[in-house]
Amino acid sequence: MSEMTKTKNRTDGAPRDVGDVVSIVGPGMKVVGDCSSDGTIRIEGQVEGSVKAAKSVVIGKEGVVVGDVVTQDAIVAGRVNGSVSAESRVELQTTCRIQGDIRSRRIKLEEGGQVDGQLHMGGRGADKSVDAPKHGEKAPHKAPGAVQVN
Repeated sequence: MSEMTKTKNRTDGAPRDVGDVVSIVGPGMKVVGDCSSDGTIRIEGQVEGSVKAAKSVVIGKEGVVVGDVVTQDAIVAGRVNGSVSAESRVELQTTCRIQGDIRSRRIKLEEGGQVDGQLHMGGRGADKSVDAPKHGEKAPHKAPGAVQVN
């Protein structure tokens, strides 16, 4: 059954489930502050603050996040200056530029994608905190499954 048919058959026109809701930060839009959703957040503009979504976060080619991303699944084609933690998977597309650590059960990095930070794979992705060394400190010993990428 198509999405159009599902919505058409509803009397109130509301999405079937909170997870079906997509919140969009459109091109040219700038959000200063934290964003959170029980569904999906799509970023085509700029967010200065943390982004948390129960289902997924999608950062388009022109999207920019200055802050941490926490979600179930993340797809990044734009820029993130902060950590990315995903419970299930992170997909880093060829145009992505990440400055921060990435933690997930599964990570896909397309050729051309850039990461300046550590990749932590396996275990429970978003449940573990990502601690960056303070200015002047040495990076902590890498945990099993961690990969340093510069």
